[in-house]
Amino acid sequence: QVQLVESGGGLVQPGGSLRLSCEETGSTTDFYSIGWFRQAPGKEREGISCISAADGDTYYLESVKGRFTASRANAKATAYLQMNNLKPEDTAVYYCALCNPQAPGFGGAFFGQGTQVTVSS
Repeated sequence: QVQLVESGGGLVQPGGSLRLSCEETGSTTDFYSIGWFRQAPGKEREGISCISAADGDTYYLESVKGRFTASRANAKATAYLQMNNLKPEDTAVYYCALCNPQAPGFGGAFFGQGTQVTVSS
């Protein structure tokens, strides 16, 4: 079974940067699309990126385009989310999960435990 473990969250000031990591363990995930999702307090979870295993393209939520960059190192079975120019509204628990770039909100399955990102001065 696929297991995903996120790390790298923390407290950062507005305009700052963080890089999240997602270690992929258990069953091989080489043939699965990997995405990042987040859930802010009182809000529904939303998909923010999805790297397609089929064509390697990366899809983003509109509000993070140009600020967030998702990547994947298959040899290390690790996915990353580089987040720049962070805003207070980016505060949320961030999760990695298997995703479907064609699904509404990128779908999402086998979520990790999440890592907290807080953007505040």
